[in-house]
Amino acid sequence: MRETSKAPVGPWSVEFPLVGPAGEPVDLKRTFRSHGLASLPPMSLEATETLEATLPVRGFRPRTVLISGGRPGHGIVSIVGPPPEREEGEKILAGVKHVLRLDEDLSGFYTLAAGDPELSWATKGAGRMVRGSTVFEEVVKTLCTTNCAWSATIRMVSALVEHIGEKAPGAPETGPPGRTFPTAHAMARAGEEFYRDVARAGYRGRYLLTLARSVAEGELDLEPLDANPEELPDDELYRRLVALPGIGPYAAAHVMMMLGRYSRLVLDSWTRPTYARLVGRDVITDQEIEERFSGYGSYKGLAFWLYLTQGWIP
Repeated sequence: MRETSKAPVGPWSVEFPLVGPAGEPVDLKRTFRSHGLASLPPMSLEATETLEATLPVRGFRPRTVLISGGRPGHGIVSIVGPPPEREEGEKILAGVKHVLRLDEDLSGFYTLAAGDPELSWATKGAGRMVRGSTVFEEVVKTLCTTNCAWSATIRMVSALVEHIGEKAPGAPETGPPGRTFPTAHAMARAGEEFYRDVARAGYRGRYLLTLARSVAEGELDLEPLDANPEELPDDELYRRLVALPGIGPYAAAHVMMMLGRYSRLVLDSWTRPTYARLVGRDVITDQEIEERFSGYGSYKGLAFWLYLTQGWIP
């Protein structure tokens, strides 16, 4: 867990229900620990099971929020710094609900999981993936996970947020806390030296810069990729993702999972051996993994991920 802003929390707080669109429960702890990217700046998970996140607020300055559990079936969001006015507060709450993916209907997945003895536990509210504020953020963070140790991912993302993210009220002078994930324009202005010497992104630097420039110059718009399957089928979404600089099959499947598309399994150097260990095998093929979760249809990637991460919370 990284250092948080340590700034005083203002008097503004709002309670919100932890329930999905179809009335399904939401397990806040499971949501906070849904995947590793949720622990990267501009977010951090405190020991008190509070998620700190610095979010852009359209028409206002960014704000740092603290999200925690409240009375049964509810969460609470409070803010660092001065209390917002009504319109700003409404936008902040909407941003929090977006990050927690409270708009995603997981009732179909729960129906399938209820009949699976190894995954029925998930029906109590697991499965929501904490997401960033933009698709651009998801793609960049995923790029920073490719072919490297987790410590390198932390270094790269922390450098992006600390040095070119926008500061929120109450942000400390140094470090990533209290800063947003940088925009494509900010990343495009950073230049090659930043990616080489500060972020130390290695070969990813040219991919990050190319991606940021394409978005900043209007040649590429990633945000429409966060569409529903009727508007943008999974196969087409996958095709568009693998066409991006530095995005291969693993990264595309990972970004799709962050966008709530679970028809592809995230298969990499961590998920494969982890699954083999959990099933008590030394070696297992991708085909065998696919077959195990094929009954989940478009949710098979989510079922696979939850199977792997069940032990993240005792």
